[in-house]
Amino acid sequence: MEIRNLGKSGLKVSAISYGNWLTHGSQVEEDAALACVRQALDEGITTFDTADVYANTAAETVLGKALAGERREGLEIFTKVYWPTGPGAHNDHGLSRKHIMESIDASLRRLQTDHVDLYQAHRYDHETPLEETMEAFADVVHAGKAHYIGVSEWRAEEIRAAHALARELRIPLVSNQPQYNLLWRVIESEVVPTCEELGMGQVVWSPIAQGVLTGKYRVGQDHPAGSRATDEKGGDKMISRWLQDDVLQRVEKLEPLAEQAGLSMAQLAVAWVLQNPNVSSAIIGASRPEQVSDNVKAAGVRLDDDLMAAIDEAVAPVVERDPAKTVSPARREFG
Repeated sequence: MEIRNLGKSGLKVSAISYGNWLTHGSQVEEDAALACVRQALDEGITTFDTADVYANTAAETVLGKALAGERREGLEIFTKVYWPTGPGAHNDHGLSRKHIMESIDASLRRLQTDHVDLYQAHRYDHETPLEETMEAFADVVHAGKAHYIGVSEWRAEEIRAAHALARELRIPLVSNQPQYNLLWRVIESEVVPTCEELGMGQVVWSPIAQGVLTGKYRVGQDHPAGSRATDEKGGDKMISRWLQDDVLQRVEKLEPLAEQAGLSMAQLAVAWVLQNPNVSSAIIGASRPEQVSDNVKAAGVRLDDDLMAAIDEAVAPVVERDPAKTVSPARREFG
């Protein structure tokens, strides 16, 4: 397993991290989830990403159980705060001091640890002053409940403002967690240059576009049984934008390129993401241990310039690059 620094911080992470969004506690049964985590550990993955909202807190609980007994110093555990858990009352979401301070304690209980290595703001909160949010994160760090702070799906100007406050408060804001894959490149023009300047790294999710870049979805064919596209608990809605015929036709053009490189389609997609020097780690998910084993083979793979150019040519008409597509939720009304 390749090990990288998270941005310019001293924290080292596995180039491929394991995440349990849409799987643990919802899409797959607990025994399968535990088997996937065990396989990740066996493959050299040390970085594990979750969030309190995943499966309405169940994902954190499953991950805590799966990692129990492991040497804590040998792991990097990440979680997030923003989205509502529980009944979703007016203080059950966002980045207010109240929600952050209550959420970190609940996450630590579920994860069976006294600290997380990275605590991330899951979206930008337009309803709470950024100063309040960053001061609360500073207190979390100073209390020893998190070593580092990160954000997820924030725009460049939001990241810059938060980083300035973090420096004033003397806390390490080290990362952003955006969606990024060879079909979705909205971070490249603004977020990546900003983070490079500030010394922050990307921990990216959906490097295989929720399974579409594996090539298992075909134009005119039924979706494979048990795949994310057939998951009525949420996966089918998230993946639907990638299941258009024009996208699937372009993805098919990647198959000979993967074969030429001696890689599976999934390995090609993950290796492409890791080629970006601002990407510190790519988060993979899995419903079966063999998926973990396949994806980790992308670690340390270098794609040559000709292959990178051929990939770009294959998918160019369906690539999304608009930085405005990174949008946090608008003001929420309660009544």
